Amino acid sequence: MQELRPDDPAVIGPYRLAGRLGEGGMGEVFLGESVSGRRVAVKVVRPQLAADPGFRQRFRREIEAARRVGGFWTAPVVDADPEAAAPWVASAYVDAPDLGRLVAASGPLAEAALRRLAAGLAEALDAVHRAGLVHRDLKPSNVLVTDDGPRVIDFGISKAAEGATALTATGLVVGTPGFMSPEQASGGSVGAASDVFSLGAVLAFAATGEGPFGEGSVPALLYRVVHDEPRLGGVPGGLRELVARCLEKEPGRRPSAGELLGMLGAVGRPTEVAEPAESVAAPREGEVGKAKEAEVVCRRPLGAAPRILLGLGIPLTLLCGVGAVVTESPVDVFFGVPGAALLFAHAVGVPRLLFDRDMTVRAARDGLTVTAGEASWWAGWRAVRSLSLTPADGGGQVWHLAVTLNGPAVAHVPPRWRGRDGQEHVRIALRFPDAHAARVRLRWLSSVLVHAAAPGYVPDRALSG
Repeated sequence: MQELRPDDPAVIGPYRLAGRLGEGGMGEVFLGESVSGRRVAVKVVRPQLAADPGFRQRFRREIEAARRVGGFWTAPVVDADPEAAAPWVASAYVDAPDLGRLVAASGPLAEAALRRLAAGLAEALDAVHRAGLVHRDLKPSNVLVTDDGPRVIDFGISKAAEGATALTATGLVVGTPGFMSPEQASGGSVGAASDVFSLGAVLAFAATGEGPFGEGSVPALLYRVVHDEPRLGGVPGGLRELVARCLEKEPGRRPSAGELLGMLGAVGRPTEVAEPAESVAAPREGEVGKAKEAEVVCRRPLGAAPRILLGLGIPLTLLCGVGAVVTESPVDVFFGVPGAALLFAHAVGVPRLLFDRDMTVRAARDGLTVTAGEASWWAGWRAVRSLSLTPADGGGQVWHLAVTLNGPAVAHVPPRWRGRDGQEHVRIALRFPDAHAARVRLRWLSSVLVHAAAPGYVPDRALSG
């Protein structure tokens, strides 16, 4: 934050100004404080925009739409005065560095952090677009990086999606060269797909420390945005295709923000090696309800077919194999040869069935992750319509995790975990050593789900006590 300049106002609306947060082509941003001491970021529109006869009407409409933008990943609009001599809009102040400063100080993000950033920004844009808005200026300085994820700021002066084109009456270009979409740079019609292009440019910057179209003068940058291919060599391989799709020149070829969330579930996510279930430490009594994430390791119950195979197959193959060796009769040899082959198959496959069945369920602020062996899937909370944990037997050792997902996210769930209809429902059985272990570990998971997955999650009575 910078100190106020001599010609800066001391007060804007009901807020006393404490310093300058930044400025851009559309206006200047100040740190304001209410009478009670609550801090807000106040953006004041430049005089040439305020003098535009149609601007105040557009500004009023956008503020009304911006108030409807919800979600965890945005700084909400809390106050505004479109009728003031210098129109202004105030949003909740987030005390965190922006992405540009963070990368300059600490270097490019690692792949795991980059993935969390991508998911948070996609959820933010999804909320913005569903409210009928186009951000129009998504760039590193408009992304604040907090301990629990990114926040997108600077709403209220972007054009509403209905009939939106650039504000050209005053000669101003809305956007930042190097992060603008080709249609924005060439003065064309701008919609939600433009924000997705900017998202791709922001992710490329976060991964490499520079924009995908390099540096240079404004005309040179705008030319590259429109005509050149982005430089993505430094983007991690697991996210390069996703970023490339965001940076397609044609708006219709880019995924929507909602589709990006589904794609992020398909991108290879790092899987941590799970410890045996018996060694996983549950939170202490006072810690349950305070945790921001939970990871539970359990066992996957054997299905009916493997149980029958184990119950009948092993004795049968043993009898045939032993009989062939002892009697040496042609009949026993005839049955013993395939029996020996089956016995070998059991020797290779049974240990895997018995001992390689650990499953990890992890709930965090960014979403739900389920990992079993080499298979893994992830869904952000915006893609989860409902979720439940219910006991599957009277003993309390086996529980069912049932998840209802939005359409695009289902495509990235392995088929064996989908419901009978193969569509929206995912149903997974979780086995624990005993009922007590199940309740302790699932209460931990449930306490996180209550906050992270709300209102789509209603805890079972056995987990709410």
